Amino acid sequence: MCGIVGYIGSRDVPTVLVEGLKKLEYRGYDSCGVAIMEPSEPKLIRSVGRIAGLEEKLRTVLAGNGAAHYGIGHTRWATHGRPSETNAHPHYDCTARFYVVHNGIIENYMEIKRRLTEKGCRFVTATDTEVLPHLIESFYEGNLEDAVRRALREVEGVYGMVAASSLEPERIVAARKGAPLVIGVGAGENFIASDVPALLPYTRRMMFLTDGDLAVIEREGVEIKDAKGAPQRRNPETISWSAEMAEREGYPHFMLKEIYEQPRAIRDTLRGRIANDGSVSLDGELAGVDIGAVDRVSIVACGTSLHAGMIGRFVIESLARIPVDVDYASEFRYRNPVAGPRTLVVGVTQSGETADTLAAMKEAHERGAPVLAVCNVVGSQASRQSDAVLYTHAGPEIGVASTKAFTTQLALLFLLALQMAQVRKTVPQSEIARYTRLLGAAPDLLQQVIDRSAEIPALAKKFMNYRSFLYLGRGINYPVAMEGALKLKEISYIHAEGYTAGEMKHGPIALIDHEMPVVVLAPMDNVYRKTMGNIEEVKVRDGIVIAIATEGDAEIGQKADHVIYLPKSDPWINPILTTIPLQLFSYYVASLRGLDVDKPRNLAKSVTVE
Repeated sequence: MCGIVGYIGSRDVPTVLVEGLKKLEYRGYDSCGVAIMEPSEPKLIRSVGRIAGLEEKLRTVLAGNGAAHYGIGHTRWATHGRPSETNAHPHYDCTARFYVVHNGIIENYMEIKRRLTEKGCRFVTATDTEVLPHLIESFYEGNLEDAVRRALREVEGVYGMVAASSLEPERIVAARKGAPLVIGVGAGENFIASDVPALLPYTRRMMFLTDGDLAVIEREGVEIKDAKGAPQRRNPETISWSAEMAEREGYPHFMLKEIYEQPRAIRDTLRGRIANDGSVSLDGELAGVDIGAVDRVSIVACGTSLHAGMIGRFVIESLARIPVDVDYASEFRYRNPVAGPRTLVVGVTQSGETADTLAAMKEAHERGAPVLAVCNVVGSQASRQSDAVLYTHAGPEIGVASTKAFTTQLALLFLLALQMAQVRKTVPQSEIARYTRLLGAAPDLLQQVIDRSAEIPALAKKFMNYRSFLYLGRGINYPVAMEGALKLKEISYIHAEGYTAGEMKHGPIALIDHEMPVVVLAPMDNVYRKTMGNIEEVKVRDGIVIAIATEGDAEIGQKADHVIYLPKSDPWINPILTTIPLQLFSYYVASLRGLDVDKPRNLAKSVTVE
């Protein structure tokens, strides 16, 4: 997610840190900062917005002073606390002697914060990260490495963290659990970063930390130990990537990288939101709205987020037993909508800056309706103008065509439906626990889908020159068909339409012939037989069928021309799984056609004007 850079050596420390952070800009960020560990007193410089603002501050604060030989820096993508200079990293303890930068989420930070506050610690930010320097300070007994190790034993969650202290000059301690860190090995200097591009201008020799590693970095060497302090032998690897390839971690495009990140992204979405007993725990995040007092839900969104909202309607109505409308945000306020105190309006937007969705949410507020935002960007306009916010925690999405934002929205809307069902007591607690177990298993199933996708490039090559596609699905999967069609036309410029399969005979069937491939979502569910009937209707008209089906379904293999099999799962989880092969098919078609997959023509990542 965020960017981390650390350096020890004889180069100009501010320059190394700032240039390293610039190399990580592709990861997305909303604020940035550095701690320059000067011998007399560390200098902390932080800024909201672009790195250029940080550079200007550095020129002012450090003019003519090049005494420092080490420091740490960070670009922040907010998860706790809105973007601000105070919330920007690095963070420090009450004594201003311990400094930390951190990627990830500390799940139990509120518990740690309460405990440390009772002991006299003063907290000044709204972040989860701030507990780390205070914890380290509380455990410090003359050895920074030991203090970091003891502090991390108190922490639950995900972290790639780097710590420095004025009490131990020219030493950096780093640790990883879930969030990547890489050490760059030099001669009389060493580096650390969250990703390879920050280090390539200085060294090609890298050591990649694995989960549980704790590293001590000094000028003349690096020592890596496990969580218990046992030394780990780790030889440097020589990296031959170009800088551009390194930003994408070796993937040819950001879109493919982000498709492959979806198992991790959904884990982050679920993290800390499911209790040990299987219940859903969104109460704190939903404190601004009384979901037990509403008798109707209205979801407003655009594009891919609209398709997520359509799936959200299925799960909220089925589980919470409350009627749900789904509106194109661009049309909501122009139809004089019925909305008031008992209608919960949910704005779904990846960026939180989509103009039409913001306008619809504003209209709802003016009509007295409580407004909930489902978005990915902390501190975005959507989060600021809502009564409550549920963040997807998908991390920055660089490719214009949305991938991991969509599936994390699905997971979060499922959690919202379960929370509403808990409050309204429309589903037994045992069933809610069953559903949360299904959600918890989704990342592993997603990984299986990705691992078994080797046949999709060949399928894309076979169909890359067709001029039009029809996508069909039934029930909860028909919005996925619409999303699959949207992906294909967004990045390959091939005409594609998504329909509910029951509507095929009401018009689209007239188009079907041997030049019209039909992609059919046909997992084993309660409408499977109906879908099989639609496949028969396509085949008797010489249509070509590409089916997405459940593993072990021999019947569909006899009827469809091509079948992509998915692992068996519950019908509620199928939309997350069926999405992946559709994204990959679109990606490979566009890539084989030689198109700019990450930046399709005429499209922007965030539509900020009507």
